[in-house]
Amino acid sequence: MPNFTDVTEFILLGLTSHQELQVLFFVVFLIVYLVTLLGNIGMIIFISICSQLQSPMYFFLNHLSFVDVWFSSNVTPKMLENLLSETKTISYVRCLVQCYFFIALVHVEVYILAVMAFDCYMAICHPLLYGGKISRAVCVRLFSLSYVYGFSVSLICTLWMYSLYFYGNFEINHFYCADPPLIKIACGGVHIKEYTMIVIAGINFTYSLSVVLISYTLILVAVLCMHSADGRKKVFSTCGSHLIAVTIFYGTLIFMCLRQPTEESVEQGKMVAVFYTTMIPMLNPMIYSLKNKDVKEAANKAIIRANLRQ
Repeated sequence: MPNFTDVTEFILLGLTSHQELQVLFFVVFLIVYLVTLLGNIGMIIFISICSQLQSPMYFFLNHLSFVDVWFSSNVTPKMLENLLSETKTISYVRCLVQCYFFIALVHVEVYILAVMAFDCYMAICHPLLYGGKISRAVCVRLFSLSYVYGFSVSLICTLWMYSLYFYGNFEINHFYCADPPLIKIACGGVHIKEYTMIVIAGINFTYSLSVVLISYTLILVAVLCMHSADGRKKVFSTCGSHLIAVTIFYGTLIFMCLRQPTEESVEQGKMVAVFYTTMIPMLNPMIYSLKNKDVKEAANKAIIRANLRQ
């Protein structure tokens, strides 16, 4: 049997084989992608130029928006291309690169979300120590570690692709290159790759989710001890948007990744991946802007200043 390096290209079956639905999906996902770019790039620019949003929380939110732009751009352009193309192929190299960035950016995002949860905990439970403990230098080290670790883990996972053997069937039942559908069509070397995927995903998701759960448990305890209604409202305003984003992100991620690759799980994962790869990057800027008091106040001040200049 030829090994993985002998494969020159794969065929992405995509979301549907119906031509009329492909045109509809192209229009829908093109709009979603453009809104994602505008929302996240707008959030990055707004946070960068607004002096009111220079706290560590918005520093991490800036990088979360950057990761969302990168993540969506890794998947959506090829999906849009294949929706209007008859061949629907992806080269071996591009498939490998897409897998690499997908795994890397997922790990970067889970750890950025974990760091943001810890930042909320420090700001609410230890406000007097917050300025000294969560300094600019600490923030840079934390997000740098997330990037380095995420891309290093992804390199290991991607190299395990060489243990897979393919013969005859090069059709990937998905709209992008992902581990479960690739494992499903492989003829050999499956068990090592499958166990590696489950173990690495399980360890990293469990660890990052534990940081989130412990942080919010301690925050909840602190909230219950508060006697001021205004204090509770301020806490919910600070943490509410992040908690919504974490719930959506981990809910879809756990459903998609921590299952054995079967025909049924691949089909279900494909439907969930549509929401995960296209909708969540679009929703994050909306969640953080609409549910966050500081962002709304900064936006109102910017609008007022713009009107006064006119």
